[in-house]
Amino acid sequence: MKHKQKQAQLRKSVQPFTNANMKSSIFQLLNTVVPFFLLWYLAYESLAISYWLTLPILIIAAGFLIRTFIIFHDCTHGSFFNSSKWNRIVGTFTGVMTLFAFEKWKRNHAIHHATSGNLDKIGTGDVWIMTVDEYLSASPWKRMAYRLYRNPIIMFGFGPLYLYFISNRFNRKGANRRERLNTYLINVLVVLLYATLIWLIGWQAFLMIQLPIMFIAGTLGIWLFYVQHQFEDSYFENEEEWDFVKAAVDGSSYYKLPKILQWLTGNIGFHHVHHLSPRVPNYHLEKAHETIPPLQKATTITLKSSLQAIRFRLYDEKNRSFITFKELKAMQKGIALKSSLQEK
Repeated sequence: MKHKQKQAQLRKSVQPFTNANMKSSIFQLLNTVVPFFLLWYLAYESLAISYWLTLPILIIAAGFLIRTFIIFHDCTHGSFFNSSKWNRIVGTFTGVMTLFAFEKWKRNHAIHHATSGNLDKIGTGDVWIMTVDEYLSASPWKRMAYRLYRNPIIMFGFGPLYLYFISNRFNRKGANRRERLNTYLINVLVVLLYATLIWLIGWQAFLMIQLPIMFIAGTLGIWLFYVQHQFEDSYFENEEEWDFVKAAVDGSSYYKLPKILQWLTGNIGFHHVHHLSPRVPNYHLEKAHETIPPLQKATTITLKSSLQAIRFRLYDEKNRSFITFKELKAMQKGIALKSSLQEK
């Protein structure tokens, strides 16, 4: 009973930070979207000098596109503005910029928040995770598909291309009318925008600028999404034991980034706060973390320690930890050896 009361109190303590501030939201739009377009134009102008000069500009522009995605992300949660109308408008606009369908992401990401860490329900809006038992009982084809999916080259190399050009461009089966129309609208606007830019500057210049920006932003975006739920001692439970607050605070990390990276990623490193209350705008996340002591107990990962997550492949329910395929093989050999000795 006391545990539930503490959880209820923790959720209640975050409520004061859920009110969007119109001035803060508009200021963030101005200091994110405007610099992105300026950097895009600067990158185009630099092509006449040297592509080596263009590349650093593209990397910085990719950072601003990630920040733009965080605005889009907040809009899907209805947290960037108090007005649902303005969240839809700005969310659709930033969806065009980031190549994400607003209504589709809104639905899938809401499911992710409602099921994060739930071993019986993960799958929608999540990075694909299989437990050791699931993997061992899967068909050879499913195992191969999973191994390919979890390969860093596939996940972070081809992952952004799959999201941009396939997953985000088509509606799911059974999508409602609003979701379908929003996806169509964003697709049409993207085609018109890209066609106009190609007409103005030529397809070669367009690809030399837009492709690197989208690829870098996409790769880093997938990394952020991946690493903030997959770390040592992350929270995973079956349906009957799963708890929303524990999944938020124990199953989402505090990714402690250098200030400039924290700013470019829109404070999404305070992921535990975001999962506890998705209605907290990104510009209030840090203050909520610093104000509420229990939130400061969340698992903290750094740039260096987060790199360990690149090795994670399967979740071992018995030991409550991630393991590699190599470790699974060693486990199987150990079990086989033990069984052989017992028979003797």
